[in-house]
Amino acid sequence: MTIYRATVLDTPVDPFQGGTLRSESDVALAVTDGRISARGPLAEVRAGAPDDEIVDLRHGVLLPGFVDTHVHYPQVRAIGALGMPLLDWLQHSALPEEARLHDTSYAQQIAAEFLHGLTSAGTTSALVFGSHFASAVDVLFTHAEAIGVRVTSGLVVSDRLLRDELLTTPERAYDESVTLAARWAGHDRLRYAVTPRFSYSCSAELLDACGAAYKDITGAWCTSHVNENVTEVAEVARLFGGSSYVGTYQDHGLLGAHTVLAHNVHPTEAELDMLAASGAAVAHCPTSNSSLGSGMFPLAAHLQHGVRVAMGTDVGGGTGFSMLKEGLQAYFMQSLLGDQGVPLTSAHLLHLATTAGADALGLRDDVGELSVGKQFDAVLVAPEADSPLGVGIRHAAGPDDALAKIFAMGTPADLTQVWIGGRLL
Repeated sequence: MTIYRATVLDTPVDPFQGGTLRSESDVALAVTDGRISARGPLAEVRAGAPDDEIVDLRHGVLLPGFVDTHVHYPQVRAIGALGMPLLDWLQHSALPEEARLHDTSYAQQIAAEFLHGLTSAGTTSALVFGSHFASAVDVLFTHAEAIGVRVTSGLVVSDRLLRDELLTTPERAYDESVTLAARWAGHDRLRYAVTPRFSYSCSAELLDACGAAYKDITGAWCTSHVNENVTEVAEVARLFGGSSYVGTYQDHGLLGAHTVLAHNVHPTEAELDMLAASGAAVAHCPTSNSSLGSGMFPLAAHLQHGVRVAMGTDVGGGTGFSMLKEGLQAYFMQSLLGDQGVPLTSAHLLHLATTAGADALGLRDDVGELSVGKQFDAVLVAPEADSPLGVGIRHAAGPDDALAKIFAMGTPADLTQVWIGGRLL
């Protein structure tokens, strides 16, 4: 067992439901077999384990590991292609890169770069949009297991309106998905997600095949995109005879408590009701919505309808792997919405980056906060003492202010240590 002595900030009670930031400036966390076995004053925790190592982390701030609910593995080299709306960006930037993953050796490089980017930014759990190639999905799972990061992912499928080499058939999509899921079943920290790319690129027959796979794969998750761009939304309505975008997933058995849909920038009231009734969650991707000009996320409407919301980076439409940056951008966007926005505090931002994501991914029993019984997935924020962030934390008016400064100024370079299941990466 190891005892960590630290300043700890987390959000065990949802701030959107009246919770506040939990902060302790000098608390001891005992970690046994990767889980937090005790939390309290050092003397009290030490009394139960007088011979165990004490690791002093009080030079920084300890946060729970971040949970990214929407990020694209094949797009790590597409980050930063600015100046295009969604469909143009896909055609000219993202999809040519994704097509290269048919080469397994190239997929090996991308998987290593992707997972390094993810974990170096403090993300310890992620719902990952996989690849259109089953061999590249195998590569992702292999690398993720070696590192220990918690990954839910799967084969991305489309059968229209994309590059030919990225297209499949309903029969092949079902067979490859079921085979991949069976191959990786039972692997600790890895789970399978049925992944229709979006209804824009999927026929009704392909969505039926995805619905069948979702039903037949034990413990499967489902992820896709929804209501991201106004042009895309209009085209989906045309392709599906006037059906709502969310309705295309519900009609094919893809909407439920294990479903996470990314973006939802332009939902109707009926769609929000549909999402709430199903228990599905939405991954809010602030920097992507801004960089692709997709629109302003209606967080207030989601909360009013009871739709669960977490946060994602959407690499490479998003501008990097940092959940701190996403939190800051979420704050900006809600501020710019004025009376239509939700005033976000630093506790809200941490919740969206940790506990909300854990809830959306069904991992709430294991991660998202630093409480007894949880896995020790943690990130130490320890900037240089004389850096603006270091000075800001040292002179903060209180824990909420210190956390606000971390979101405002923090970068992956300020995250000096990351643990997953008690293991220091």
